[in-house]
Amino acid sequence: MKRSFILSVLSLCSFMHMTNAQEDYKKIHEELIVVDGHNDVIVSSILRGRDIGTRLTQGHTDIPRLKEGGVDVQVFAVWSDDTRWKTNAFKHANDQIDALEKVIERNKEHIELAQNVEDVYRINKAGKIAALIGIESGNMIEESIDNLVKLHERGAKYMTLTWNYNLSWATAAAIEDEKPDEEQKGLSEKGREIIRKMNELGMMVDLSHGSKKLFYDVLEVTTKPILVSHSNAAALTPHSRNLDDKQLEALKKNGGVIGLNFYSEFLDTAYQKRVKELYEKHFGKPEEGMSVSRMYNKLPKELRFQADAKLETLLQHIDYLVSKVGIDHVAIGSDFDGIESSPQYLEDVSKFPVLTKALLERGYKKEDVAKIMGLNFLRLMKENETK
Repeated sequence: MKRSFILSVLSLCSFMHMTNAQEDYKKIHEELIVVDGHNDVIVSSILRGRDIGTRLTQGHTDIPRLKEGGVDVQVFAVWSDDTRWKTNAFKHANDQIDALEKVIERNKEHIELAQNVEDVYRINKAGKIAALIGIESGNMIEESIDNLVKLHERGAKYMTLTWNYNLSWATAAAIEDEKPDEEQKGLSEKGREIIRKMNELGMMVDLSHGSKKLFYDVLEVTTKPILVSHSNAAALTPHSRNLDDKQLEALKKNGGVIGLNFYSEFLDTAYQKRVKELYEKHFGKPEEGMSVSRMYNKLPKELRFQADAKLETLLQHIDYLVSKVGIDHVAIGSDFDGIESSPQYLEDVSKFPVLTKALLERGYKKEDVAKIMGLNFLRLMKENETK
């Protein structure tokens, strides 16, 4: 009887400790300024007529789930598939911003467009989500400095110079990095003019998707610290979308920031193999030319979970990046709604508290978690705004 009583007391104490720990991480998460530096919900949902003011049953993002996840600042990507938008890309960018503004107007009690860091703090103080705009692909300015200025005036705080195709003035990793070094092209003279104008405007230069030659060419020109909004560590996952150690060293020297991408393929080299094996086990041999993305999306939910990168794998990328560039240069750029697979337990924007909890359990101090989860991005944004 006595032993049973003691065990009951110990069990109760253990439960109370666990409950307190949960409350602690939730409280800490609520106190953080959480910034997600890259999200593709405009193209994936808003342009398709889905109302992100309500909780959706598809996709990664809507306003209720952003609030549930404690996201204080969301960067909405204005994206162009360069092969589809060889003309009218600038109009396509403006159409996307128009669509986002309509969402904000319908939900103005919950979200507001921010033009600068001061706006971000004011909007958050009012209990609302601060929306920022990032242009994903310089294709959307159609080689025009005037168009660049106009998009900045509409709220674009950064521009990802390329997507997966070369432009006349900037080159993409997906195309260029496979070529011999002597054949690689980077930034043209026109491109240098665009970088200088971005510096003048206070618009962050984003080098995710950019080729290695472009990366170093930009660093020779820019007078402001750079952003790499949604990329990971190539040393852990060799992929053209990730940065190698030499690039990370240069980013640190420049004072820039790298935002961690949640895409399983950019986190885990075994991801594609797992998807293919699970697909074949469940459906048989895939049709010729079937993409891994399509295979993944056809899998039942429980098999998709098995295919997803582990949360531990994402944490290993954070550890590695922090070890290489320092705690002041790592941020979050989830790529939600632009990816089919995110790490286990980080299935949508409502799950950001899971990442805070994992970082605290890993031994990161509260102030360091605050930097990764948002302050580093805002510091970079402020430094670019400063004349």
